[in-house]
Amino acid sequence: MSPAKQVHHIPLSAILLIVGAVGCFTMLDSMVKFLTGRYPVPLLVWARYAVQAAVIVVWLAPTMGKGLVRTSQPGLQLLRGVILLASSLCFFSSLAFLPLAEATAINYTTPTLVILFSVVVLKERMTPPRLAFLIAGSAGMLLIVRPGASILHGGALLGLGAACFYATFQILTRRLRAEDPRVTLFYPAVCGTVLMTAVLPFFDLPTQFPIMHFVLIVLIGILGTAGHFMFILAFQRAPVSGLTPFTYMQLVWAMLLGWVIFGQFPDGFTLAGMGIIAGSGLFLAWHERRRALAPPAVD
Repeated sequence: MSPAKQVHHIPLSAILLIVGAVGCFTMLDSMVKFLTGRYPVPLLVWARYAVQAAVIVVWLAPTMGKGLVRTSQPGLQLLRGVILLASSLCFFSSLAFLPLAEATAINYTTPTLVILFSVVVLKERMTPPRLAFLIAGSAGMLLIVRPGASILHGGALLGLGAACFYATFQILTRRLRAEDPRVTLFYPAVCGTVLMTAVLPFFDLPTQFPIMHFVLIVLIGILGTAGHFMFILAFQRAPVSGLTPFTYMQLVWAMLLGWVIFGQFPDGFTLAGMGIIAGSGLFLAWHERRRALAPPAVD
């Protein structure tokens, strides 16, 4: 097989892994939405990271030992972990107020913010397609949150805050691209576990859990770990530009689960906003991939 064909080919296994990963995240979000009405958000966030930290230790510590925490940029790793924790706190809190599909769609403004932050912080070039995507993504978000509408309350602002934090997290991830991905995966789990363990005593925690609720809380951490692991495996098999379009399946999963489990189906404005965000994201992914595959210009 020629190199060009290898670049064009996206293995079915990679597609299934990425679709499975966003499916895990959507199920996680559904469980969180169900549990936020019964338990404090910090407890759910703690479970999310504590289980992931435990799984990684059991999985990797026997072979990596101290290498699991060895990094040339500890400060940046810790900052990245704190930023991701802030994103999780905001997003989990938003699920207590917003329908699942709307919260997920607002979170999908992250790529728009990543482009904006990349231009400002990383001094990347603002190409016309990226500018068009930035405008379209912002328009789609405004259709969902609709300034002046009832949805624009604390929940929507928390969702936007989660997207801003997650965009910052992705920028920091680019800065750490030379690090071992297993180490980069472990640090956020440690930061989340340690920090949330420190704050949990300040919240009114239940002394007993129904067995089903306990299972769901544990599953939150398992699904988060499985989703991130599948993402890593998918991106080992295919380029980011080729897999990005399939991540928008999360919008479909969120809409379906929100409808089936919570009886919440997006209205026309929200559907239009979701369509614009997904459509512009797919177009940008196609454009960036085509540009990456184009032969270099000859002087």
